Amino acid sequence: MKFEKIHNKGQAQLFENPFLEMLTKTHPLLIWGMYVPILSYLIYMGANDYGFPLRKILGLFFGGVMFWSLFEYFAHRFLFHWEPKTDRAKKIVYILHGNHHHFPRDRQRLFMPPVPSLIIASTIFAVMWLVVGPLALAFFPGFLIGYLMYGTMHYAIHAWNPPFKWMKPLWRNHHLHHYKNEHNGYGVSSTLWDHVFGTMFDLKKEKEDKEKVQELMFEKNK
Repeated sequence: MKFEKIHNKGQAQLFENPFLEMLTKTHPLLIWGMYVPILSYLIYMGANDYGFPLRKILGLFFGGVMFWSLFEYFAHRFLFHWEPKTDRAKKIVYILHGNHHHFPRDRQRLFMPPVPSLIIASTIFAVMWLVVGPLALAFFPGFLIGYLMYGTMHYAIHAWNPPFKWMKPLWRNHHLHHYKNEHNGYGVSSTLWDHVFGTMFDLKKEKEDKEKVQELMFEKNK
């Protein structure tokens, strides 16, 4: 997904139909507000209808969070950065993730929008239910909270300076992914799997284009 020029202003037009175009945009608070009640109810069902004790709920929940972390890495590496051969496949990859590399400052497309998000989440929940049955009532909420944390971190990296010193490596890792080498630094919410699978930047030695990174960051309103 190499582009001759990365646009630090504006956004890509993904569809000619204005209604479909509208459905490609969202805000993090909308997604959090959509999922938190659903996930809370699933956990309630696990406790009330299936008698899950607190220890079991917590174990399954944090297992789901960790599973998301691994899923995030593989999805970003092998799905979002898949290099297709046909024009139709190239269009799909561009809609899915390529437009973000083309217009990284487009804050309306830093989260999966509601309609495709609900379709994908429902499909994943159905698969989890088929595999682990009612355990999905606690495992899936952990998985989705992992996704929400990832999405929020992704939004923050593109919108703000790191609020804490220990978060700077995450910011720098993702900036290098965008502006230095898109085949490294696939982890967004964590660099754990980049270390495990050998795709981590050497942040102590790697030089970055500071001007491009500065352009990527949103300026505070004066």
